[in-house]
Amino acid sequence: MSIRRTDLYALALCGVVSVTQMALAAPEKLEVCTTCHGADGSGAGFDNVPIIAGTPAAHLEEALYAYQDGARRCVEEPVMCETAANLSETEIVDLAEHFSAMGRISAGEARDEALVVIGERLHTEHCAKCHVLPGDEEVEDAIGIPLQGQRSAYLKLAFQSYLSGDRETLVPEMAEKLELLDASDIDALIKYYSSYEL
Repeated sequence: MSIRRTDLYALALCGVVSVTQMALAAPEKLEVCTTCHGADGSGAGFDNVPIIAGTPAAHLEEALYAYQDGARRCVEEPVMCETAANLSETEIVDLAEHFSAMGRISAGEARDEALVVIGERLHTEHCAKCHVLPGDEEVEDAIGIPLQGQRSAYLKLAFQSYLSGDRETLVPEMAEKLELLDASDIDALIKYYSSYEL
């Protein structure tokens, strides 16, 4: 007898099953996603693939819809747009819930203390209002996706995509903030995020 995802959530609330068991209730299109993102959501082995494990479901849904409607153009990663285009609304919700139920994973890249200090200051000054810490109680409702612990190659690609117009910012304020950053600022932010230990 199979068990539905909604039943798993109810059992998890009662402490009968764990989040890991919930994650095993995989949606049908999961295999396509795990080809690059991995079964654990780490994207290990693909530098430009983001870590999505433990990312709030609302943020994952927003990203998939952005790939579907062209707000995110797939210049470097055409497979992402091709995959998202074939997802139904229900599949998007199910996939987002699946990966969000996993524990957060940190890239744990090498620290450069001088750059991290600069990056943390820049984050606090320009980004913290929308991109809260992964463990923040408001993370589900924050405008921006949590960035601490993300791998540097993906962050570099994301910054380049926003600056080139291949990705639309969610709010005008983000575009304004990006204009205030030079290449060294972006490098410091990336170092701060990618070396952050969750």
